[in-house]
Amino acid sequence: MEKIPMTPDGYKALDAELKNLRSVERPAIIKAIAEAREHGDLSENAEYHSAREKQSFIEGRVKELEGMLGLAQVIDPATLSGAVKFGATVDLVDEDTEEEKTYKIVGEAEADIENGLLNIKSPLARALIGKDEGDSVEVNTPGGSKAYEIVKIAYI
Repeated sequence: MEKIPMTPDGYKALDAELKNLRSVERPAIIKAIAEAREHGDLSENAEYHSAREKQSFIEGRVKELEGMLGLAQVIDPATLSGAVKFGATVDLVDEDTEEEKTYKIVGEAEADIENGLLNIKSPLARALIGKDEGDSVEVNTPGGSKAYEIVKIAYI
């Protein structure tokens, strides 16, 4: 199986989610199912069916997290330097609007564009990989072509 690149923070977040699902969510849903069973006829018991559906979701997410964490290749960005690569925090300027943006290139499982965590498989991240400060990159986005200048690269 292919290793999944992940930052230490991303690994910790997924591990915390897994521990929460196992120690809090799973026991709570088992209790909810038991209570719903006590209400009688299961064929018309909406609480029971809802609890079973939630249990199915929790078990699926537990398996997904166990798989990701088992294949995780934790890469500490603080040990890296140079051109843009996994773990880099990149300050960009949109060459058209002069708008500044900062992104950290992270693994797929921890990506969150709203918080500046850019999936390594995204078109922008792929365009940035291997580039240095001062370089321009052009990216084809759903909204058209965008050009960015790399202002700063940091590994924090």
